[in-house]
Amino acid sequence: MTTATLIFSALVFALVVTISLAVLVRWLPDPGGQRLAQLTQPTQANAGVTPTRAWQQAQSRLLSALLWLSPWTAGLSGGDSEQPTALRLRLVQAGWRAPSALPIFYSSKTLLTVMLPALTWSLLEVNQWLPAGMTRLALVTAAAAVGYYSPDALLNMRIQRRQLALSHAFPDALDLLRLCVQAGLGLDAAIERVGREMRHARPLLSEEFALTGLALRAGASRADALRHLSQRIGLKEIDALVVMLIQADRFGTSVSESLAVYAEALRIQRRLKAEEAAAKLPVKLLIPLIFCVFPSLLTVLLGPVAVTLAREFVKVV
Repeated sequence: MTTATLIFSALVFALVVTISLAVLVRWLPDPGGQRLAQLTQPTQANAGVTPTRAWQQAQSRLLSALLWLSPWTAGLSGGDSEQPTALRLRLVQAGWRAPSALPIFYSSKTLLTVMLPALTWSLLEVNQWLPAGMTRLALVTAAAAVGYYSPDALLNMRIQRRQLALSHAFPDALDLLRLCVQAGLGLDAAIERVGREMRHARPLLSEEFALTGLALRAGASRADALRHLSQRIGLKEIDALVVMLIQADRFGTSVSESLAVYAEALRIQRRLKAEEAAAKLPVKLLIPLIFCVFPSLLTVLLGPVAVTLAREFVKVV
């Protein structure tokens, strides 16, 4: 191998490593940096038109347009503004609690269902070399289906992402809640204190606990506030915790002992899930091993043998 080849390989390796690091920094930001950015409030000195303000203005105009179209699009999408319980609950679980979330969802769904087929048809008409007839009609129908179901898919992705973040934050919150109750705080004060202490580390769970504390201070019963917390989050762990706390409050059992037992059961459950994931790992590794590693390994091992045999056969012939 010559020196030029070595230098070229080193440059290619450095380029790949640099691009990989840039992608990781872009898509996996530092949590500490995010917390510092949240603590740093922007000053009022920069009053010029920045890209952020321009984007906010564009968002507000788009929001106004969608709200203007909502009275018609809600009926076209099959929505009911009087009793939208299932869809509104999904929107709440996704973190969209504004009253305008439901009209915006219906408007986006209807506009995408109409505009994507129209855009597809126009592109097909411009490019005459593309297939015509039933194939073109199938493409337009597929575009309409994508436009109709894409808001639901995005909503499901948002819910899953938010529930994943909440499930990661829940064990720490449970330990803090148990410590606060054992230290002498009541359950209502403990929930509010845990939400206040976790507002920078776990903002999503802190927001949910803050809403529960506001509901309790507004006069709602503890059972109703906890049930609303379970509905807003939609996790099995939170459902089990809420049922346990309601039963402890109803029958007069110790809340701290109930939290300790549930924390231990949750740790066992998480350990079993980790063991299950570790047991599935060898099976999941078979596909990249068979299709990526083994062909390269066979090429390296059998390549010289094949070249040698080919040369010997040429000499014999």
